[in-house]
Amino acid sequence: MKYISKFAFLSLLVFALACKQEKTQEFIIEDIELMIKAEKVAEQEGQAIFHYVLDNGNMQVEMTNYGGTITKIITPDKSGKMENVILTFDTVEEFLSKSNPFFGATAGRIANRIAKGEFTLDGETYELAKNNGPNHLHGGNVGFNKKVWTGEPYSNDSTIGVKMTYLSVDGEEGYPGNLETTLWMELTLSNTLRIRFEAETDQKTIVNLTNHTYFNLTGVKRNVLGHEFQFWADAYTPVDEGLIPTGEVRDVTGTPFDFRDPKILGDQVEANGGGFDHNMVMKMEKDSEMKHFVHVKDPESGRVMDMYSDNVGVQFYTANFVSNFEGADGKIYDRQWGFCLESQNWPDAINHENFPSPILNPGEKYEHTIEYKFSVEE
Repeated sequence: MKYISKFAFLSLLVFALACKQEKTQEFIIEDIELMIKAEKVAEQEGQAIFHYVLDNGNMQVEMTNYGGTITKIITPDKSGKMENVILTFDTVEEFLSKSNPFFGATAGRIANRIAKGEFTLDGETYELAKNNGPNHLHGGNVGFNKKVWTGEPYSNDSTIGVKMTYLSVDGEEGYPGNLETTLWMELTLSNTLRIRFEAETDQKTIVNLTNHTYFNLTGVKRNVLGHEFQFWADAYTPVDEGLIPTGEVRDVTGTPFDFRDPKILGDQVEANGGGFDHNMVMKMEKDSEMKHFVHVKDPESGRVMDMYSDNVGVQFYTANFVSNFEGADGKIYDRQWGFCLESQNWPDAINHENFPSPILNPGEKYEHTIEYKFSVEE
């Protein structure tokens, strides 16, 4: 077992203080290839926005406290070439100024859609923003993806990360209760990006948090239709024309949603009429067990990503609404240039009695963990 040296511990304290003073600093753990960098890059309404870099010696993850957003994931291919594997912008400032289809962002209070932008708790109806046609999407007009979180870097002998907190006040975007949310985004020595959420409320409310990163294991060179996918999912939730679940839970057998054996994405997209934006069902009951849910490989680069979650569903989205979009490195992103694996509760769950409940009561704690593990296969 390796431990942080006394010098490294003191360096961490200096680093944390430096962040508060809005300076650029580094923190390096002796004898272990772990490094954190932080740099103030902007301000919004008097709040400092930082760009963080986590480096474990083999891959890098970049993020910002604006929107609890992952801005880059840089991993090697089978020849060792390092490339970014997510859709993004070149700078954090562009996340502030450009239209953004939730690249890398934290979605909340409620990720995904709520039908007709309303729900009822204990007989009281709450009206939310209708920012997706007649429906509510990803927390509203100014959801968690557009908030400045309070960031604090941390480290131990095998993990580096940034802890972020945000208080969503009673009535924000129409939701009841003061919701205190804590988000940890961390990189391990085993090349795993781990995202952990906790939330507590002082009033009965609803919560469903996720991360909305668009992955492209080619190094964002082309679309992802050549990727090979395997899901450990026996069912999915069909949707109507507005992408709202109908309430049915349907077996994947004999449908384009059957990825229980490895399938090439392009074949399944064609069979499904153009793409996916659906909830793949994990287990009905949430527990603390991390379940291996998705295995993805880009055969050309050899990059592999395995997804684990302790939640009950994963929204599988194939960037159907990204078209002629100018992203990082002068690249133009188009349909199916990325895919999202959004671990979460089922969409519109508050309006379906047969779906797992998104209700959080005072005295309870919302907890949710996602892991994306990166590797290479020949």
